[in-house]
Amino acid sequence: MMQVKNESAEELIIHKVRSNDLAQVHDAVAVEEPLEISLAWQSEGKNNVKVISVTMRTPGHDPELATGFLFTEGIIKEKAVIKSAVAHSFAENKITVVLNDGYAPALQQTERNFYTTSSCGVCGKASIDAIKTVSAFKDNTDEILVDANVFYSLGEKLRAQQTTFNSTGGLHASALFDLRGNFISLREDVGRHNALDKIIGAALIEDKLPLSNSILLLSGRASFELVQKAMMAGIKIIAAIGAPSTLAVKAAEECGITLIGFLRSESFNIYSNKKRISVTKENTLA
Repeated sequence: MMQVKNESAEELIIHKVRSNDLAQVHDAVAVEEPLEISLAWQSEGKNNVKVISVTMRTPGHDPELATGFLFTEGIIKEKAVIKSAVAHSFAENKITVVLNDGYAPALQQTERNFYTTSSCGVCGKASIDAIKTVSAFKDNTDEILVDANVFYSLGEKLRAQQTTFNSTGGLHASALFDLRGNFISLREDVGRHNALDKIIGAALIEDKLPLSNSILLLSGRASFELVQKAMMAGIKIIAAIGAPSTLAVKAAEECGITLIGFLRSESFNIYSNKKRISVTKENTLA
């Protein structure tokens, strides 16, 4: 096994079968490893450290993932509470987010098992009520209006930026574009919720929240937990290459988010809050 420079992928020697011929070839495979996220804070003169979650992720941007996860889960409210995000030099795949003195985490906001898989960011929640975290930006008003033509090229722009996906075919992506369709940033991960936590964590660290003037593009389907995380970051428009779930549509409607699915080069479906999309012709059902 040979390590590729990109820590998101490893190059393996595999056996490829084609037309009943067998050959040894090199193949790039997306890396999946666990990350233990811990939180450290002081209360009443006592140092506290608590493991919050273990998630399967693609290595890279771990501080963004950890801070983004804590923010979108409602455990921390703003950048000001964070003192540092420290990777353990003596132990791989562990990171501790340290809070500034005087801040205590809102651990009552989340009731989840410590283990989540790369395919589900909500697995382990005790109840549907536990995942209805409240965003500070939920009620922000806007007058956003985006021409439908802006969306048609987003998929192609996304694929051009997905360097690791292009070599492995095994990663989800979350990308941000401005309201004119200009690319801003992208994060990839084996877990779709991790990719979104990374991009929101980066915005939190860089003091760029809320992301109300950005379009969030998802490389796959739109699920409830992705809509919920986007809502926490103040995102108003979500476009997905794949399909939305019914719960994602319901959440988008309740949170005032414009949700687009099945985005293609010449078409897309609007599932909620159509008011932000400008379309030249409009036909209604008879």
